Amino acid sequence: MFTGIIETLGEVKQLKKDGGNLHITVNSSITHELKIDQSVAHNGVCLTVVALNGDNYTVTAIEETLEKTNLDLLKEGELINLERAMILGSRLDGHLVQGHVDQTGTCIAIDQKDGSWMFTFEYEPSTNNVTIEKGSITIDGTSLTVVASKKNLFSVAIIPYTFEHTRFKNYTVGTVVNLEFDVIGKYVSRLMGLQE
Repeated sequence: MFTGIIETLGEVKQLKKDGGNLHITVNSSITHELKIDQSVAHNGVCLTVVALNGDNYTVTAIEETLEKTNLDLLKEGELINLERAMILGSRLDGHLVQGHVDQTGTCIAIDQKDGSWMFTFEYEPSTNNVTIEKGSITIDGTSLTVVASKKNLFSVAIIPYTFEHTRFKNYTVGTVVNLEFDVIGKYVSRLMGLQE
């Protein structure tokens, strides 16, 4: 489990295809605190550390993960959001995030406000995922509050701190992001679908 509070940005140092798998080597300031078999969220995707080498570590994404996330779009030198698993008993500053991406979405608008930014994202509606205004959403692993919600469309407001310390500063219209919808909303949506 994660909180959606990004600890740091990591730099993708190497991408190596191996059959249907992708080995991702990352350089980060938290590498020295990691150990083999530890879970780390990469743009919101929970992956297991399989190798350590100095300031670099490696994780492996399988084909199923690559099909549902934006990890297959990564490029060497690109920055990614990183968060280690939460420690039970510590403060939960974001919301409960599983690290299981539901689908990708696309940034369709960026509006700069007076000291903040409004980002709007669109996603494929056939998956029946939903957002609600003032509900939680995880974008590339970042826990956020939905400020506007429509069918297969939502917006979030980004403060300067979040903008500077996450991938949001690199987003442009057309950027593909990982979305993890609120787990409670997913259960409610599923139960409503069973009643029809």
